[in-house]
Amino acid sequence: MTTAFDTLTGTLRSRVPELGVDLDTWTRRMMRWHFAPDTASPFWAARRATLGFDPLKDVDGFAALELFGLFDKAELRAAHARDLLPRGYRDRPFRVFETGGTTGAPCRIVNVTRLAYDVEIYRTVLEARGVAGGDVLAMTPGGPHAYGHFVEGLADSWRGAVHAIDFDPRWVKAALRAGGEADAYTAHLIDQTLALLAAERPSLLFTTARLLLELAMRLPRPLHSYGIRAVCTGGTSCTAAEAAFLRQEHLRGVQWIDTYGNTLVGHALQADVTDDGAADGVPAGTGHSYHLPPPFAVLKVVDPGDPWREVAVGERGRVRATTLLEDLFLPNLLERDSAVRTGPHPWFPWDGVAAVRPFQEDGEACAEAVEGVY
Repeated sequence: MTTAFDTLTGTLRSRVPELGVDLDTWTRRMMRWHFAPDTASPFWAARRATLGFDPLKDVDGFAALELFGLFDKAELRAAHARDLLPRGYRDRPFRVFETGGTTGAPCRIVNVTRLAYDVEIYRTVLEARGVAGGDVLAMTPGGPHAYGHFVEGLADSWRGAVHAIDFDPRWVKAALRAGGEADAYTAHLIDQTLALLAAERPSLLFTTARLLLELAMRLPRPLHSYGIRAVCTGGTSCTAAEAAFLRQEHLRGVQWIDTYGNTLVGHALQADVTDDGAADGVPAGTGHSYHLPPPFAVLKVVDPGDPWREVAVGERGRVRATTLLEDLFLPNLLERDSAVRTGPHPWFPWDGVAAVRPFQEDGEACAEAVEGVY
């Protein structure tokens, strides 16, 4: 089957019209939403008087968001969930999601519309790859974590069943911070997954790259023999050598679709090497880049010594993210990751990132980051 990516961008914009809005226009729209008295969340309404500028007048485009400075994630950790709900959504049902706690105490966010956006975008990508539909095995965190809810929403969009395991990623991270190991809990997750693979015929497997490696080592037969057509991963990363091993030894006949991102910024979509080539600046041997659809969020790769200077295409720097959703506004958040900046890809006409790995400062990885299995 020919992968139908020649029309992907147009299809995405037809299904999610907001993706066709110019970034500067969308930024001004989000300033009105997040700071006008009748729609602003209590979180941002309380901060407006302390900013030293008027976001409704002074932020005339995306570049002007630098006026906010770097966002301190500690403010989000300290916020009450209800204070994050925009007043414009006061009459809408909402859910509270939490981050995995990789860099400390979890952050809470609210979801009103963003999950529906994520589902529509990802379903469109799966359709372009020819693997949308069928039942799903969710080897993903549950409870307050957005990943599990996203997988459920995706399967709901085509009336598929979700076979979920019982998965609390914080158990592993707490064990690692205390000097313990993740092996016993990882084995618990793998055992649940093997039982579901044997009992059901899921078409899609959602998990993390780290758990996919562990699962591959325990599988008694090839993954495709269980009915799996595609593996979709997010969260933790693996090395280029590990990825090559998985593709060559365990994923024959199965598509592997990876994403880069997190609960706060969403899903940066994987772009493979095509006949037209990869995105500019992708390091040799990397194979693919990741592209986050604007205007909902934007990734910049910046100089670690100057977070306002974007590095050139092909250079490595630290990832700086801005989220621009009605549900969530986070300007200029320095991520725990470093990456190589890439140019646009034939599938996705906006810059991306490649060769993502934990950010290291003065030769040491960020001390607070504990990746675990998610």
